[in-house]
Amino acid sequence: MFDKERWNEIWMTLSRNKLRSGLTMFGVFWGIFMLVIMLGMGRGLSNGVMGGFSGWATNSCFMWTQSTSLPYAGFKRGRQFDFDNGDIAAIKAVPGVDHVAPRLQLGGYRGANNVNYKDKNGGFSVNGDTPEILHFQASTITEGRFLNEKDMRDERKVCVIGPKVVETLFGKEDPLGRYIRIQGVYFQVVGLHVPKASAMRDDGQTSTIYIPFSTFQKAFNSMNIVHWFSISAKPGVQVSDLEASVKRMLAKRHRVDPNDPLAFGGFNLQDMFQRMSMLFTAITALSWFVGILTLVAGIIGISNIMLVIIKERTKEIGIRRSLGARPANITGQVMQEALTLTFIAGYLGLLTGILSMEGINAIGIQGGFFKNPEVQFNVAVVALVILVISGLIAGWIPARRALSIKPVDALRAE
Repeated sequence: MFDKERWNEIWMTLSRNKLRSGLTMFGVFWGIFMLVIMLGMGRGLSNGVMGGFSGWATNSCFMWTQSTSLPYAGFKRGRQFDFDNGDIAAIKAVPGVDHVAPRLQLGGYRGANNVNYKDKNGGFSVNGDTPEILHFQASTITEGRFLNEKDMRDERKVCVIGPKVVETLFGKEDPLGRYIRIQGVYFQVVGLHVPKASAMRDDGQTSTIYIPFSTFQKAFNSMNIVHWFSISAKPGVQVSDLEASVKRMLAKRHRVDPNDPLAFGGFNLQDMFQRMSMLFTAITALSWFVGILTLVAGIIGISNIMLVIIKERTKEIGIRRSLGARPANITGQVMQEALTLTFIAGYLGLLTGILSMEGINAIGIQGGFFKNPEVQFNVAVVALVILVISGLIAGWIPARRALSIKPVDALRAE
């Protein structure tokens, strides 16, 4: 029930010493503000970094050949070798393998003008891929279509190009149906793609040209060669175990020492994803820990101020007790004052933190590894709950102190 007299009394008590009340409230304000800022910034960092995995098959690994570092089966160390078409079926036969996508890459990427259209040219990444590559590196097809099985079977000279290619070669001209020349070979543009992962947009994937894997092998003299493989695991299969099995099989096929640490290059995307997830979980936990400790310091300040206020009002409390005020009234008064201080300061801190996050988004202070800092709704709710609990804790100890004052002693206090 709303008690106007009690609220007037609380306001008179807090406004009696505005500077003291303001400095006390600042501790709680700063604690909540820092908690919101740290969580929001951590969220922005997580959005930027984890957004780089969007569109990628995180249960996958990638593999290519390197020079051998150990002699084996009559071959000297330092031998160069390549994957071949037979490895595609061999990898698919390994237990636990879900999808396999072979890839060929054309040399001269970013180092030569390897692609031309009319009088315009540029250096782009040209990949020979199968339709399965979209399982690993998802792209949005904005116009036209992506590569299909018929392109593979018929060895069609078609291509799908990224936005940087369109911008450099075509400008405002519609590229669909046009022919571009890749190292002297003409390919028809059948689709436009944009990578889904934000990191892929920053590392040059917007400058990528996809052509059919089978066409690439014939057009650029790469018969029976595969430069590298994308391999995904079935649900429940650890990528690290699958990667080890595939490497053992490939080592046997290519007569490489199975213990050679350098013969195969690659990386495990699942392991990288899990490490990043654990890192941001730790960052979130650290943000909560530091923010709550800062808030506790503010709560201790409020509790101390309430003890000072009670000491100043010792005679008043004694008179009220002598006139029949119940312990619940005294306790409620003290705890309500502490809760009011805490809630006002904490609400202002929460509001300022959220507005700061919105301001950062509005200004556009973000990049590849920092994107859309935000405070989630559930975080705001938890912060408000913490505020209420903190206010009750801040008032409980002073309230107990007020109840311990005997009326007779209080009336004798100066």
